[in-house]
Amino acid sequence: MDPLLRGEQAVLGAVLLDPRQLAGLDWLEARDFYRPAHQAIFAALRELHAEGHPALSAEGRVSLAWVTDALAQAGKHVRGLSVSYPHTLIAACPRPSHAPVYGRMVLEGSIHRTVAEHAGRLLAVAQEDAAQDEVRGAVAQADVLAGVLEDLAGRWGTQPRPVAPAAPPVAEPAAGPIPVDRLEDERFLLALLVHQDGAVEEVFDWLRPQDFADPGHGQLYRCVGALHHRGEVIDPVTVVWEVQRRGLLADGTLTEDRLAPILTDGAAGSAEWLGEQLLRSSLTRTAAGAAQQIAAHADDHRLAPGQLIGHALHALGPLDDVRARWLAATSPPEPPQPAAGQAARVHAALARSPTTLRDRETSAPGPVPASGPVLGRDRYRPTTH
Repeated sequence: MDPLLRGEQAVLGAVLLDPRQLAGLDWLEARDFYRPAHQAIFAALRELHAEGHPALSAEGRVSLAWVTDALAQAGKHVRGLSVSYPHTLIAACPRPSHAPVYGRMVLEGSIHRTVAEHAGRLLAVAQEDAAQDEVRGAVAQADVLAGVLEDLAGRWGTQPRPVAPAAPPVAEPAAGPIPVDRLEDERFLLALLVHQDGAVEEVFDWLRPQDFADPGHGQLYRCVGALHHRGEVIDPVTVVWEVQRRGLLADGTLTEDRLAPILTDGAAGSAEWLGEQLLRSSLTRTAAGAAQQIAAHADDHRLAPGQLIGHALHALGPLDDVRARWLAATSPPEPPQPAAGQAARVHAALARSPTTLRDRETSAPGPVPASGPVLGRDRYRPTTH
């Protein structure tokens, strides 16, 4: 028998046998049960408890009305409940006093299902965004998943902090084929960086080798970035030298046939624009990969809820990094702010002025009185002769 199903039946049977056990299950919710019938029965038991059912104050054996009333209340929300099913639930409970333990089993199963459900949503949204060259849906769904993990951590009584797994419970899903147009964009960007002076400066601050879908292209971008970081010139000769120094030809990461189109064909265009396209693709690809890893962890029932939540948050880490770089690449530059000393001097000058700028803008023109103090614009009325 499924241990989770047995746990759900046991906790419901415990409450049917002893209604007072509900007082120790205030942290358990109806939605934590997997079967809709169990959700309806637990919700009905909660309602009867909140209404002060007479069985709560009964001494000794619980009256049959507690069971029949719970079944009738649950039957309003779900079909198929037989009059004999409460007896099945009662028979599944060895000891009613163990209800909190059975409840934690139900909550543990709920946490695994909830994490798997939201990971599936993130994967679907990331794939849809990738097809439409969008990122907003994946970013929003990742935030939802992070919030759910934090809420689940609070319910389980653990701290929501990322924890790297000692070893992946399952092999990571193999990546699908890279779209041809994506490879062409990467080759075109690399050609720009090699042949166009200063192009690397447009993307160096926020584009990383892992943003390239092709690992070989990522390593070639790493070579270009290393030359830029050392302040050396970037051209086909120096790039090939850096590739050779890193052993990328010897280990097969790159080949002369793959390098030739990049190093021999000049290119003209915007490296910044192409880099943003690659970063957008990297964000959705990273979101999909994180969702697959989290779903794999959720399917591993050897993980306790605290471990599952920690591993899921750790899987979201690379996505947070890509998103931060995406914001850095696409956010408009902030307007320059005046220095603190300059702002203070301007404020002091305005305070010393007898007439503020606002007064000068709003005062109406008129003749100046020949004599007498000016008490204010509202008191001054020009006279006509």
